[in-house]
Amino acid sequence: MAVGGDRSAGAGESPLAERLNYLFASMHPPGAPYTNGHVADRISTGTDEYGGVSVTEQYLSMLRNGRRANPSPDLLRALAKFFGVPVGYLLGDLSPSQAERVEEEVRFLTAMRDQRVRAIALRSVGLPPEVQDSLTTIIGQFRRQMNLPADPPETGAEDPRGES
Repeated sequence: MAVGGDRSAGAGESPLAERLNYLFASMHPPGAPYTNGHVADRISTGTDEYGGVSVTEQYLSMLRNGRRANPSPDLLRALAKFFGVPVGYLLGDLSPSQAERVEEEVRFLTAMRDQRVRAIALRSVGLPPEVQDSLTTIIGQFRRQMNLPADPPETGAEDPRGES
C-alpha cells in the first residue's frame, strides 16, 4: 500500500516529527541510529511483517522534518511496529501520562543497550528488596561523588521499590 493523503505541516516541528525523531535517536541497536533509508527499506521490503506498506526515504525525511504531518494509519502502524511502540504514541492518541510511560520504556531500553548497565541490573536479580535499595543508594552516592545528577538525564525519578 502506498503512502499518501498527506497535508503539509505548518511552521515548526509537528508532534509526529518530534516523536519520530525521538524514536530514531533512541531505538536502535548499539552503534549509529537508523537512517531514513534503512527504515524505509525494512518496512517496504518486509511486506507481510509491516502490512504491505511502502514508504520512501524521502517521505520519512518529510515526516521527520515536519513537512508532512498526516501519513496513512497503515504507515503509522508499520512505523510503530518497527520501533516497538504502541501506534497510539505516533497517532497522539495517548494521554500525556501514557506517552511519558512509553518514553520511559524507550529510555530504559536505551540504557540497557550498555553491556555494563545490563550486567549491574542482572546481578541484582533475586536479591532481597532491601539489598536492591542499598545498591540504589550506593549508586546514588557514586553519582554525587562524581558530580552527576542523582538520576541519569531524561529518566523518571521513580522510587526503587516501584512506588511512585
